[in-house]
Amino acid sequence: QVRLVESGGGLVQPGGSLRLSCAASESRFTFYTVAWYRQAPGKERELVARITIAGSTNYADSVQGRFSISRDNAGNTVYLQMNNLKLEDTAVYYCNAPRGSSWTFGWGPGTQVTVSS
Repeated sequence: QVRLVESGGGLVQPGGSLRLSCAASESRFTFYTVAWYRQAPGKERELVARITIAGSTNYADSVQGRFSISRDNAGNTVYLQMNNLKLEDTAVYYCNAPRGSSWTFGWGPGTQVTVSS
């Protein structure tokens, strides 16, 4: 079973930037489409960005133009560059491999992103 560990979260002011990392324990992670999800208090988990094996990307409307997902297959790592952060981006961020409306692997611990002035 691939284990996922997210990192890079923190406290940032509106307009600031953060870069999140998702590290996988096995190289077969590179053979999956990977997505970043987030879950804010009292809300459902939502998919915010996705990257295919070939590197094609798509984003939720709420983050389009501000977030950028990328992957380093040699390092079994997927990144999420978040720019121009807004208060509503506050959430715990997770990564996983989407499978239809579900996901492939167990969830990692997530990384907390707090946007506050």
